[in-house]
Amino acid sequence: MSEIRLFVTTTEKQAAAVLDVMSAIFEEDDYAIATMEIDEKRDVWEASVYMMTDEEESVRSRLAQALEVEFSHLPIEREVLPDVDWIAKSLEGLAPVRAGRFVIHGSHDRDKVKPGEIAIEIDAGQAFGTGHHGTTAGCLEMLASVARSRPVRNALDLGTGSGVLAIAAWKLLHVPVLATDIDPIATRVAADNARRNGVVTGLTFATAPGFHSTTFSTNGPFDLIIANILARPLMKMAPQVVANLAPGGSVILSGILAEQRWKVLAAYNGQNLKHARTLWRNGWVTIHLTR
Repeated sequence: MSEIRLFVTTTEKQAAAVLDVMSAIFEEDDYAIATMEIDEKRDVWEASVYMMTDEEESVRSRLAQALEVEFSHLPIEREVLPDVDWIAKSLEGLAPVRAGRFVIHGSHDRDKVKPGEIAIEIDAGQAFGTGHHGTTAGCLEMLASVARSRPVRNALDLGTGSGVLAIAAWKLLHVPVLATDIDPIATRVAADNARRNGVVTGLTFATAPGFHSTTFSTNGPFDLIIANILARPLMKMAPQVVANLAPGGSVILSGILAEQRWKVLAAYNGQNLKHARTLWRNGWVTIHLTR
């Protein structure tokens, strides 16, 4: 099944306004939205939303209705995206990323690791998370900060993706780490990445949707929970996250757009967690909360 991009072409200012509209109407969905500069001199920008073919009719209808009031003059254009492994293609040859003491690099950059750095080798693959995105890098920075300030005896990486955060937690803390994901492919890739990084014990991988698995009660409660997902599922899971958090524990949350931070904070404040710190990276935030 092909992926579809629906977009409008306009100025930078109007593209930002259209993006706000898209954020509002698709807030509860998992559709990717973005703006992109096409021609700097002519101030040509595109605001886009991405979906699969079978979702196009519904998304187009909702988008057209939302744009009708202020942006009815902007036609909704359509592009069918080629069936390419964009994660692998976009990450080919990327330079190492440094976040705190961590350096995330591909196999081609092993020689660029400096003394004293905690190196994690992740090549482009089928699971999300290489440190190049602001949310992953923000979590790595926050992880280092939490490790300096609070004792951690075990940790949970919820929605592990490529496993980079779980591997980072184990390498930094040397405590038992549980890493879970709803996608069995991600779980397999993460386990492979852990072995590639020399982590063979102390790191447990499990395929588990949400908290519906006995693996959480078996390995928890946790002194540290890291969840780099999306704002809405983070808010929905707030009671379960806190239920699996040990007394005095810490939660690191990311995958949150800057304008969504207040809703996420409200959900966790409602579970009696306290806001400790927020990191900002490229329009995304990473939040540290404590019990």
